[in-house]
Amino acid sequence: MQFNYVNPTRILFGEGEISQLGKELPQDARVLVIYGGGSIKRNGVYEQLQSALSEHQWFEFSGVEPNPTVETLDKAVAKVREHEINYILAVGGGSVIDGSKYVAAAAPYTGNGWDILEGKHTVDQAVPLAAVLTLPATGSESNAGAVITRASTHEKRVFHTPLVQPKFAVLDSSVMATLPERQLINGIVDAFVHVCEQYITYPTQAWVQDGYAEALLKNLLRLGHEYDQRATREWQDNLMWSANQALNGLIGAGVPHDWATHMIGHELTALYGLDHARTLAVVQPALLRQMIHDKREKLAQCGQNVFGLTPGDDLAERTIDAIEDFYHQLGVATTLKGNEIEDPEAKNKILAALEKHGLTALGERQKITLEQSAYIIDGFIS
Repeated sequence: MQFNYVNPTRILFGEGEISQLGKELPQDARVLVIYGGGSIKRNGVYEQLQSALSEHQWFEFSGVEPNPTVETLDKAVAKVREHEINYILAVGGGSVIDGSKYVAAAAPYTGNGWDILEGKHTVDQAVPLAAVLTLPATGSESNAGAVITRASTHEKRVFHTPLVQPKFAVLDSSVMATLPERQLINGIVDAFVHVCEQYITYPTQAWVQDGYAEALLKNLLRLGHEYDQRATREWQDNLMWSANQALNGLIGAGVPHDWATHMIGHELTALYGLDHARTLAVVQPALLRQMIHDKREKLAQCGQNVFGLTPGDDLAERTIDAIEDFYHQLGVATTLKGNEIEDPEAKNKILAALEKHGLTALGERQKITLEQSAYIIDGFIS
């Protein structure tokens, strides 16, 4: 365990905290509020924003879609430049926050913003950013990563820079009351896989990180099993905080990471438009079965400490079954066919995309080659 860890995002957690925005923003801030399809005008969040920002000069940009596209976000970049915006406030879930991170990084850059996603430009300045979380899932409100899509070429790429980590984030779970069930379930699955990507690798004797990861997984299992309680503040608070903690850097400090499920999943979203969380549920069980030799010890640990399974030679196999059963209990399919995607060329398309994007050595040991990916795809394509 050798690492440097800091999370500079200030968290304002609880009901009514949106009212604190005016105090947290600099007095001279010219704010661009970025949001999605307009649900914030139906759930009362927009009205709270108007009140909280009454002493500030602010503008708005709406229409950021799930799996935010550079084509849409570049319009927001133009607005930042036009109005000389010096602060961005992302109001939404992971897609809006990720998209706002791109806007923050691309606005000061004179070249093509997609250069950031292709690694042709290293971000050296960004517009300051804050977030109001309305959909718990990705943890984007207090981390430095973002995932952006280019619709014209069906590409989904990732970038990281501490310059776009939100300065502060408001987490008020009461705004979840009007969320569709599909989005709530996606939040559980997304957070669950985020933890697994940093936990189900190989043993490193990182007792704190392992223990905290297991606590989060058990919380998420409980949230799934008590899904009928989703209208309660207790349930909403615990999903919002669990999803945040799953990807704020703490459980991943000083331990190996996988992320292959995400990399393959991104290609499914880019090719077929499938929800991010649904792609993770499709890919993960097949990947765990294919890579079980390398992950057997941590799978067994997960089976005992998270699912309460009895020891045995087949514990790793039973753990994978338990993870897949959990998704099925939530009504989430774990195959492409189960998501109504039947494309005879799916395998070739996914492999070609992985090769194009240089994703030919994935996983915590970089052992998931294109050949291994082909076997993984075989596992979920039916």
